[in-house]
Amino acid sequence: AKALAEFLFGDEEALIRVDMSEYREQHTVSRLFGAPPGYIGYEQGGQLTEQVRRRPYSLVLFDEIEKAHPDVWNAMLQMLDDGRLTDGQGRTVNFRNAVVVMTSNVGTSFVKRSGALGFAGTRGSEEEEQSKQIEDALKKTFRPEFVNRIDEIIIFEPLSQANVVQIVGLQIKDVQKRLSEFGNLQIELTDAARQWLANEGYDQDFGARPLKRAIQRHVESPLSVALLKGEFVAGDSILIDVADDKLAFKRTESAAVAE
Repeated sequence: AKALAEFLFGDEEALIRVDMSEYREQHTVSRLFGAPPGYIGYEQGGQLTEQVRRRPYSLVLFDEIEKAHPDVWNAMLQMLDDGRLTDGQGRTVNFRNAVVVMTSNVGTSFVKRSGALGFAGTRGSEEEEQSKQIEDALKKTFRPEFVNRIDEIIIFEPLSQANVVQIVGLQIKDVQKRLSEFGNLQIELTDAARQWLANEGYDQDFGARPLKRAIQRHVESPLSVALLKGEFVAGDSILIDVADDKLAFKRTESAAVAE
């Protein structure tokens, strides 16, 4: 979501994330959109509406939308239909410049039972059947007036091995950025190292989420220890490869020594 916010609005901070598991109860609707006059919290405004009012050009992410109370879905209808929302103080908040994204795990049990969750396996008719089952589950979970106001429903396919390797590349770019700010250190991973990290950091149940921890454990931590020991210094270029079934770090270009 941060990458999408940066792509759309040029800043990953243009992301407003709402964890819908915090809005399971009916009374939490007022916390999200603002309490009506006479109720506690009226002066504070809604947590969502205030953020959008201050930053209208943003990506609004409703994470795990199915966990919210149905009254929250009802309150969102005006936003999805007219692109605006009236908060508890009677002010109209414009959502027309925002991109609204909702995530849901509804129907993922069909994918798990088929054994296709993880690296992509069989395709064709099986995928079509899974998509139909997921769409049916969405229609059973959410009311028709809510589903009809959604512009596009995207069903993510299982990650392929190539997808995970690409994610490794994106994560390593972030590490490289921090190293450049630290002391102009340059790192480069061989294809074997990228594949090794992809295998090490991918989990069938959790997807690519453990990948970040794998990079911290196998790249950032050993590199930090090597820097503290003086094995590498600012300005070095470091090649990361696989040796003896683990990552190995090798200096390919030393920092220029001042005369």
